[in-house]
Order: sequence, then C-alpha cells, then structure tokens
Amino acid sequence: MRLTFFGAAKEVTGSKHLLETDDKRLLIDCGLFQGKRKESEFQNLNFPFDPESIDLLILTHAHIDHSGNIPNFVKKGYKNQILSTYATIDLVQPMLIDSGHIHEKDIEYLKKKKNNQDKVPLYTVEDAKNSFKYFKGFNYYSDVNLGNGLTLTFLDAGHILGSSQLFFEYRGKKIVFTGDLGRKHLPIVRTPDTVKNVDVLIIESTYGDRVHKDIRLSREELKKVLESVKGKGGNLIVPAFSVGRSQELIFDLFILKNEGYDLGMNIYVDSPLTINVTKIFKEHPECYDEEMMGLFNQFKDPFNFKGLYYIEDVEESKKLNSMKESKIIISASGMCESGRILHHLKNNVENPNNTILITGFMAANTLGRKIVEGEKKLKIFDEEYELNAEVKIMNEYSAHADRNDLLSYIQKSRPKKIFLVHGEEEQIFKFKELLNSSGFKNVIVPSKGESFEIL
Repeated sequence: MRLTFFGAAKEVTGSKHLLETDDKRLLIDCGLFQGKRKESEFQNLNFPFDPESIDLLILTHAHIDHSGNIPNFVKKGYKNQILSTYATIDLVQPMLIDSGHIHEKDIEYLKKKKNNQDKVPLYTVEDAKNSFKYFKGFNYYSDVNLGNGLTLTFLDAGHILGSSQLFFEYRGKKIVFTGDLGRKHLPIVRTPDTVKNVDVLIIESTYGDRVHKDIRLSREELKKVLESVKGKGGNLIVPAFSVGRSQELIFDLFILKNEGYDLGMNIYVDSPLTINVTKIFKEHPECYDEEMMGLFNQFKDPFNFKGLYYIEDVEESKKLNSMKESKIIISASGMCESGRILHHLKNNVENPNNTILITGFMAANTLGRKIVEGEKKLKIFDEEYELNAEVKIMNEYSAHADRNDLLSYIQKSRPKKIFLVHGEEEQIFKFKELLNSSGFKNVIVPSKGESFEIL
C-alpha cells in the first residue's frame, strides 16, 4: 500500500492524499488551495495526477479546503463514485454551488476591472451541479466493502456536522485518516471517536503548537465581548465559516439569551449559504451531542429565536451598513477571502467603536490572517482601509483539536506510524517534537508530492 501527499502537506489547505493498493487508486479529499491568487489559481487548476486514473474519491467532510475542487476534478475527467456521510453530502452540495458562483463572479470582476477577457472560472455553478450525481452517502459506523480485502468505515471526527474519520482495514492492518479532528465539548456535534492499535495514522496538526481555552468557557468570554461592544455602541462583525462556526455562535447566543442574558443587539446572519446550511443542521439529529439532542427533544430551536434575522436579499444586506443601532453581523467567508463579509469589513474596520471577532484559524496570506496579525492597512476590493476597529480573537470556538487533544488522541490510538498533515510548518514541527518526546518515534512530516510505502 502506497500513500502520496498532494495537498495539506506543511500547509493547511488543498487537502489531497492518494492511497494506492495493488488494484485501486483512492483519493482522500479534493480541496481547494487558499492563499495568494496566482499560486491558488495554478494549484487549483492543475492536478498532479490524471483524474481519470482515480478509482474512488472519499471525502472526510464538507469544508472547502477538503471538498472545494471536486467540480473541477469531475470536469477534468473523474467519473467514479464520491463516498461520504449523508450529512456531508447535504452540506457540500450548496457549498459547491456557492463556490461555483464565487468563481463566476470573480471572473466577471476581472474582465470588467482588469479587462482580462481570457480568464475563465475554475468551475461554474453548472459544473458543481454536474458533480452531484457521483456522490454516494453512508451512515456512521457502516462498513463499506471496497473489494480485494479493503474495507472502509466512517467514524465521527467531531469537527462539523457529518465530519468523518476514514478507518481502513486492509489485510489485517488498520489505517486511519482523521481529516479535521474536533474537540471535546464542542456545541452541537459529538466528541471524536478513537480507534485503538492503529498501524498507520494520518492526522491533522493545525493547532499542534498551542492549547485552546476550554470551550465550556466560551459563553462567558462571548459575554465579555458583547459587553464591550454594547459599551462602545458599535457593531460586532464576525467572519465565520458557513458550516460549523456560524451555527456554534448562533447556538451559544441562543443559550445566553435562554439563560436570561440581555444580548442588547439584534443578530443578522448575512450569508445565503449559511442560511441554507443552518436548515441542513436541523435535518441531521444523528450527528447531535447530548445538549443539542436535549433541546431537539424539547422542541426548542436554537437556530430560530427573537432578535435573530437571516438576510438573503442583497439589498437587505446593503441596508445593514446604513443602520445606526448596534448589531451583530455574522457573515462568510470565514477567512475573509470572498462573499458578503468583505462589504461589512469595508464599512466597519475604520471605526474604533466596532469590533471584529475572529473565531477560527486564518491561513497564511488571507485577509483574515492580516486582521489577526494587526496589519494597519487592509486591501479590500483593491482599495486600502485603516484597521481601527478592535480585534478580538476567541480560539475557544476553534473546531480543530489543539495540541493536548491531538496528543491525547494519539496516546489512545497508539499508532505504529504517524504522518502529520494539515498544519503550517512551524506548528507541525513543534508537534512532531512533542510526539517524539512523548515516546512516538516513527513520526513523519511529508512534503507535497512525497510518496511512502506504508504497508
């Protein structure tokens, strides 16, 4: 069995891993690379292998850095099945449509502003829709026979709705791809599963060098942010991923309100994709943790309460920036690279009374990373804006396992060989050092394009 790393190797986006047996070529994830425009265009357009040569694509979860290049993959010749959990299928389809729409709009902008008539979108909405016919869904814990002694089981990764670890058994050996691994006590979803005595573990390391604050303290921290915003009479602007982070924030705001706390502001969820995704969350109780299931059984809806408004219409979105009263705006994209959040940042970053709340990882070279790093001048829609708004960072909301979570997971699974992926170099090598000092010696940090005989 051979494993080759074509993405998310010493970086956090563009996840693609090729697993080869004697008779099969399996691609694990097909994500978009996110970063500098020219580099992103090249990496996303060009596959380092022939899509027609792949026998099966298996998806860990719906986030764009793991799923976002599927329409282009199909357009370039892939015509076989795409396996995932049912919840992932329901999430990924509107996300890919939204992604296709963004690619189309980006090209329209370049043709209009840059007079570049030769540019074409990476893929279109129609390309996205064309890929849907290849998806096939499975429940958690059902065994999938892939033939010639190879089986697959989708285990819960506890990261977002439908997220899965891929557990392969092959000739008596155990291979696990964690995908993105979640944390204990995350709102809505369950704690990640663990497989014991793993032969080969391919594990993410996004936060391999740091420890998050306890997620159970997040509501108290959120209250402090809200009190500060109310005191200044400003707006709270939250760039949040449409899948996972937005729903977790809405959930916590509901709990605070339900416990009697006065939010003092209306909440506007300004992202058509987030709205569609939130509806999908309601349709998959099989993914809920105990707290969410308890509300569900009491017929309480944490995604629908007084003072919460979902904005779909573009004109209604524009009106938000002319409203004088304080408000909370939750909008996508999570890394501030596209979508309506750019308009809200443009209209709010220069006012020191406003606050930008960062609740997740921002990849290198994204606008979100520049905000996190406190760059004083931000380029939005090719115009420069001063970052005068207060920036608050709450990594409590991260849906990624931190250093201690990852180490605990590995100590329980006791793998014989470990590959660290989905982490920037500084984080990934610090985590490798921690594993080595904890007794795990066979730890590999692969480079992009590197291959290994794993069994």
